[in-house]
Amino acid sequence: MVFRHLSAAALIAACLTGCAGKPQPDGSLKTAFAATMPAAPSVSGDAVALSPTAWMHPRNPRGLAGRDIYVSSVKDIALANKEVVLSFDDGPVPGKTESILATLDEFGVKATFLMVGQMAQAHPEIARKVVADGHSIGSHTFSHPNLRAMSFDRALAEVSKGSKAVATATDTEASFFRFPYLADNGRLRSMISDRGMVIMDVQIDSKDYFKDSPAVVASRTIAALRHRGSGIILMHDIHRRTAAMLPALLTQLRAEGYKVVHLIYKKPAHKPLLVASLD
Repeated sequence: MVFRHLSAAALIAACLTGCAGKPQPDGSLKTAFAATMPAAPSVSGDAVALSPTAWMHPRNPRGLAGRDIYVSSVKDIALANKEVVLSFDDGPVPGKTESILATLDEFGVKATFLMVGQMAQAHPEIARKVVADGHSIGSHTFSHPNLRAMSFDRALAEVSKGSKAVATATDTEASFFRFPYLADNGRLRSMISDRGMVIMDVQIDSKDYFKDSPAVVASRTIAALRHRGSGIILMHDIHRRTAAMLPALLTQLRAEGYKVVHLIYKKPAHKPLLVASLD
């Protein structure tokens, strides 16, 4: 019996070693992204940017869902004032991702999950649940490296491997893509777009990778959104604080008249023809 338990523990440890990071003492799973972000001091106090009712369980959480946008390229992501897109990077992670899915379902809104290939490979049942719940998915490379620091061929191989791992885990094409660290360049963007993938940029960074309280994360996100008026919100489904603050964030969005837009991938009708120059 002891041997069986040790074997199981060794198997889990080996699996997590292949993921983007190792389990942390608080139960979170840090990716290379979260683990290497600069340290920021925790901020105490109330989330002054949120109304007090944001932290109460909403009586009627519906009414936040907005329109669907069918996108074939990044140019199709055109948001009006008071429209937001919810996006989550780096997962899936047991416990955190499911909690976020439950909150999104309660509010009747859809998000886009940019999965790290290793994580989808390690937790395919959670990755499939994301799809089953009606959310859009994409890839975030296989192991979350800085593509800008790699050779072009190695970077493309990392993108392809990640996309394939997510597609295999979910049995769904991973048509959206986000650069780790948002570290891109023109050549990579062009090649990835030519492969029919839609690159998701970021306008509102929740900075939920900092060790702040859920209230501070929600407050910071709302403050940035008020300043800009609309945009794609970057969050991570690997942090307990993100799962904890999400109900308050969505409640506040609803109270301020925002709508959550669902991005749905649509294959291009045709690929543009490449015309060779005779000059």
